[in-house]
Amino acid sequence: MTCMAAAAAASPAAAATVPVGVPLDAVETTLGVPTPQVGTAVPMPVVGAPEAPVLHKGDLLPSPLLPAVPVATDLGLTKVVSPVPNLLGSKETDGEGSLESPATTLLTRTPGAVVGAPLTMPDAGNRGIPNLTAPKLGVVAPDIIGAPSALLGLR
Repeated sequence: MTCMAAAAAASPAAAATVPVGVPLDAVETTLGVPTPQVGTAVPMPVVGAPEAPVLHKGDLLPSPLLPAVPVATDLGLTKVVSPVPNLLGSKETDGEGSLESPATTLLTRTPGAVVGAPLTMPDAGNRGIPNLTAPKLGVVAPDIIGAPSALLGLR
């Protein structure tokens, strides 16, 4: 199994979002001012299978000892639209401002750990007794892959 095939096997299933409309009508009737309209989606993270540890020849412990776990989520479309009164100081210039963040997929991977044992493999020159060695410790860095963006508009 190649390294590329191992990464593809560990990817999480397709993520989903739950659309949510933010109700601000009560604020508008209570305060008497126009409120923004907000619509967004709550991301639903989906956890994939952890990477399978591999035992390399000459090592006593599998690598990575603490496997990284992939997590995927869809950042749903978020849109905020708000009235902008008297933009240039007169009522004729009333407008509407908007902030929109298109939907995108975000893939992450948790950190992992690689640990080496403080012993070597059995040494034939030492009557089969393992030698002491300096233990090794490494951290697999977390990954974040995605391209969130935002669009600001004024009409």
